[in-house]
Amino acid sequence: MSTTGPVSIIEAPGERIGGEYLHHMRSQVAQLLDRKQLSFPGAQPVSFARRHLEELKKQDYYVCEKSDGMRFLLYLTSNEYNEEVQFLIDRKNDYWIIPPNTLHFPVPKDVKSFHINTLIDGELVMDKLPSGQMQPKYLVFDCMILDGNTLMNRTLDKRLAYFKERIYEPYKKLLADFPEEIPFMHFLMEMKAMQFSYAIEMMFNNVLPNLPHGNDGLIFTCRTSEYKHGTDQNILKWKPEAENSIDFRLSLEFPVVQPDQQDISEGITKPYPDYEALPVCNLLMYSGDGREDPWYSTMFLESDEWDSLKALNEPLNDRIVECFMDTQKRWRYMRFRDDKTNANHTSTVESVIESIMDRVTKQDLINAQMVIRDEWKRRAAEQQAREKKEIEKKRVASGGIPGLGNGALNPSAAAGQGQKRKSEEQGNGRPSPGPPVKEL
Repeated sequence: MSTTGPVSIIEAPGERIGGEYLHHMRSQVAQLLDRKQLSFPGAQPVSFARRHLEELKKQDYYVCEKSDGMRFLLYLTSNEYNEEVQFLIDRKNDYWIIPPNTLHFPVPKDVKSFHINTLIDGELVMDKLPSGQMQPKYLVFDCMILDGNTLMNRTLDKRLAYFKERIYEPYKKLLADFPEEIPFMHFLMEMKAMQFSYAIEMMFNNVLPNLPHGNDGLIFTCRTSEYKHGTDQNILKWKPEAENSIDFRLSLEFPVVQPDQQDISEGITKPYPDYEALPVCNLLMYSGDGREDPWYSTMFLESDEWDSLKALNEPLNDRIVECFMDTQKRWRYMRFRDDKTNANHTSTVESVIESIMDRVTKQDLINAQMVIRDEWKRRAAEQQAREKKEIEKKRVASGGIPGLGNGALNPSAAAGQGQKRKSEEQGNGRPSPGPPVKEL
């Protein structure tokens, strides 16, 4: 391993590439995904609105915490010398190459070999250790491509099962066998803990308070959905009231003043903008397709807030700014989002506004969890009945030969079902991604 050590700034997790090299890598990933577009290929959630409570009752969803980190795709590949290389791809579609020999993802049963043509979805966070030290960690919540084979048309539980067996288990064994290398790794990798969607109270009471990194809500992802580029209506982002926000492009409009006698004596004879005065803070959305960003609203600033922004001594105009709506329905400044190139799309703004106006509270989610649980178990029972009926049909078709179609030749399957039922009854909320998969 290299002596470079762990990444210290998650916003800049490596060396950013550019020019022809960047175009080549974007084209390579697009070809791997069978896409014509070279844009960021990751899925994007929609904001949680009241109608989504019904969605959680109708479909199987997993829930996990929404980390306050940086979203990155992790691309595992090789260079022209057949050496292991990794890239992190941010939402601006910038590619950050990881320092050589600071990460290794072995294949099963061969610690020296490594994965290529693999695209993983996750986020980079900074965990605070009990010692007070900060540890970078990449939390995985999906896998799009595995060793050149697409997983995007598989369901979420299957995608996670493939990732766990082919990548995560060999990686965990590497850490166990070579613990002395951990301090030199660029970051550690973990699978993000997924729970059944009805484990909501457990999330609020047990999971969120004990996280070693920041958190700003919950993410619900449909268990049976395929992976989708861009906005995905089956990924639901719930935020507490104080965290529900929109990213706008900030366009400052300063008051124009007439030159006074001192200005005229200094040769200034025409009206000019007063850059010290409190400006009108126009908020623009993103409409895509090369069109001009449309105006949406204005951001309210107190005089002391404006003084604080000026004191940054940074360019303010034309930056992406994250805003929240206060109790008087005014947009207020939260922070700048320099990790983003564009403001939220008009459709995203509409989704967030719906979420704000039709707000679902923490208590609303908790109140709904028993119905969500009952509906989940009802669907599971119906599915089990269908499978039992299908097995019986096969048994009859085979002439009732003992051991054919009744599960006798696959006792592990029955045991697995029993473990899953026991797990659910104990209320631990953990998903069962299914048995190991041997063939893609």
